[in-house]
Amino acid sequence: GRSENSRNRIFVEDGDGIRTQAFDPSKLTDPSLIIYAPVKVLGSKTIVTNGDQTDTVYDGLKNGLSFEKSLQSRRFEPDSPNFTPRISALLEVENGNFNFSMSILKSDCGNESSVNRYTFNFENPRAGIGRYIHTYMQNGNPLPSFEGEPEILELDGTSIEETANSIWENLNEDNKVSLFVRFIEIATGKVQTKIINKN
Repeated sequence: GRSENSRNRIFVEDGDGIRTQAFDPSKLTDPSLIIYAPVKVLGSKTIVTNGDQTDTVYDGLKNGLSFEKSLQSRRFEPDSPNFTPRISALLEVENGNFNFSMSILKSDCGNESSVNRYTFNFENPRAGIGRYIHTYMQNGNPLPSFEGEPEILELDGTSIEETANSIWENLNEDNKVSLFVRFIEIATGKVQTKIINKN
């Protein structure tokens, strides 16, 4: 989170997923881009996003659309001049198999009239290796959107606590707000969840 409004939120559990809520409701200025469900579960599928497109993907999958097709109706956020990219992931654990897809919807070099859509599919991913897409490449005015393939993250924690703490400690101190970590045992589908909120 870079603005006071973005930093004024926490993650709370909501059924099998999570939602955001204002930490201090009196400081909430615009809920439209910061109050949403970043994680929802549909059967063996877990949807994770950085915006309200979680609902778009959830509804699309329920109606027989693919992950990629579900996102065709969405664009980057309307927060000129940055046009924050919408980042989404779909993880599927079923019958002892694990696959996932990631998506970024972003403006074409800050051009509001053009949307670039990228989807990355990972079949049978390697153990101990995570992937992530961050929102911006670096500081700037406007902020430049993420470029390239999802970054590789080595996951060396043996427990959910170790993994969550390692990731949290490596996030930018000024901009980190909340962290959601979920372990899903591929063989059984057993789930462990850890949430860390700065507030």
